[in-house]
Amino acid sequence: MSPIDSILGLKGLVVQRVERRHDIHVWAQPQERPACVHCLQGPVRIKATHQRTLKHTRQGNQLMVLHLTVPKYHCTQCNRYFRHRFTGIRPRLRATEAYRLEVFEAHDGGVSQRKLTLTHRIGSATVERWYQSFIKQRISELSGRTCPQVLGIDEHFFSRKRGYATTLVDLKNHKVFDVVLGRSEASLRSYLKRLPGREQVRVIVMDLSETYRRIARQYFPNAMIVADRFHVVRLVNQHFLKLWQQHDPEGRKNRGLLSLMRRHHWKLSAVQKERLHQYLAQSPVLEALYFAKQQLNGFLVLKTVKAKRANKLLPKFMALIRQFEQSPAKALAATLTSWLEPIVRMWRFSKSNGITEGFHTKMEMLSRRAYGFRNFENYRMRVLAQCGWNGMIYRV
Repeated sequence: MSPIDSILGLKGLVVQRVERRHDIHVWAQPQERPACVHCLQGPVRIKATHQRTLKHTRQGNQLMVLHLTVPKYHCTQCNRYFRHRFTGIRPRLRATEAYRLEVFEAHDGGVSQRKLTLTHRIGSATVERWYQSFIKQRISELSGRTCPQVLGIDEHFFSRKRGYATTLVDLKNHKVFDVVLGRSEASLRSYLKRLPGREQVRVIVMDLSETYRRIARQYFPNAMIVADRFHVVRLVNQHFLKLWQQHDPEGRKNRGLLSLMRRHHWKLSAVQKERLHQYLAQSPVLEALYFAKQQLNGFLVLKTVKAKRANKLLPKFMALIRQFEQSPAKALAATLTSWLEPIVRMWRFSKSNGITEGFHTKMEMLSRRAYGFRNFENYRMRVLAQCGWNGMIYRV
């Protein structure tokens, strides 16, 4: 094959001539006659030919138009007819696969349909149709997957009419496994019953949701529940801020003190610590609650702790919870006791649902770009194609 023939990027074609007008027009024909597609033998003779005009990529700002001579063959052995088949060119389409993929990648990268109608001279409906075809190709590659061993479960808002949806994330590979409409056991029951590989799940990370805990215990029998570190620390801070509101409503309105109270004590500077201690000295009860809260957060932020050290830390952690039971933070102590095992497992496990929350941000961006979704299945396909697909579409 000569260099000019290889410019097209299509195998088995010979360029006859090239004309540069408003577009680049290329005339080409098959390089050789193939064997019969029916009996895989030969020889074959050319019965007739017809012309196909296809759009094929862009060279700079010019569109390449391919004028293709397509022979119709007759096999002298089996007496059957067939047309020449080209690599990268599907029957009855007006564009090559390379051109369709070029439009898909541009639209997938953020180029609007209106811009593509001007640069590639195709209708917006055609852009959407091609985009949907490649999205379905991605989704078909994801079908038949089994549940990952490390699973993250969390909810996110879909629409005011349809409510919330549940996100299942493969935390080990940082990919969205699936998105299901609903967040209750009743709405997820039919999906979870037919979910393949439920028995293979070993770890489930979730926030302190009683609904998701019941679902995990019922449908994932071999999985350990691990509490999400961010939500546990946020729960502790929320309880402390409520108690602060009860003890000193005026001090609670001070935004500077609020910023200091929310942060970990070991991350404050010397000047910030001095200012905070001056304020806490005015209220001994609030001071005791603050330092107990900081000690509790010191336990909660631990991760990848070895089993021997975890056994030593557990009695101290339980003693701290018992102190909270004798303080105004009784509700917090009850919640921590109820979720004691999932919280303690955080020490041994390093993954969190921060990966899931990051995907929720990307899902919100997809929804905003589409100005919202009415069809949940269409939304699910977009999410899986953007956040769950891990392959590569190669040009052929």
